[in-house]
Amino acid sequence: MRVLTTAAVAFAAFFATIGPIDVAVMYAALAAGASPAQRRAMAVRGTALAGAILIVFALAGEPLLRLLGITLPALRTAGGILLLLIGIDMVFARDSGGTSTTAAESREAKRRHDLSVFPLATPLIAGPGAIGASILLIADAEGDVLAEAVVIGMLVLVLLVQLACLLAASYLNQLLGVTGMHVIARVFGVLLCALAVQFVFDGIAASGLTGAVVQSAPALPQ
Repeated sequence: MRVLTTAAVAFAAFFATIGPIDVAVMYAALAAGASPAQRRAMAVRGTALAGAILIVFALAGEPLLRLLGITLPALRTAGGILLLLIGIDMVFARDSGGTSTTAAESREAKRRHDLSVFPLATPLIAGPGAIGASILLIADAEGDVLAEAVVIGMLVLVLLVQLACLLAASYLNQLLGVTGMHVIARVFGVLLCALAVQFVFDGIAASGLTGAVVQSAPALPQ
């Protein structure tokens, strides 16, 4: 049961923070001048590089944070707040740079011939939200090898979905349109907000702050 829950949470979090459909539509616009072979090659390279980045952060992120003295409750709370902000942007169909490129990055990308590293691999696929989610989900597994494997497996699954969307980017753009993309983004945005709030609650509860507040509160007069 826990494995299924972990898989569902990880898939929803990665799908929401990576945003395969949004990335594919933006990629189609940026790579409009490239040949079909070039677009396929850049899609494969960009997805593979983004996967490597996210897996490295997933496996090395928690030890690095521990080295810096950052506790798991603090990571859960901070990561939850970051994911909550991204989820709110998704619900209101706003671009803040958490799951997409900023205006300056988009202008720079238009001048590039090879989009596989920038902006496709990062920040479009392996952006701040996806990196934060990968670190947070692995840390939340608390050393359970099976749970960590499930998280990595869901990451790979979402990346495969991302690659398929990139290869069919022009068809997706025509099929869904702006309204269709916003509907999908809003649905996953609501789910991401709920997951983010739960992460914040778990982080605060694990920190012991709630118990400390209760113990320090003065007794009410009888």
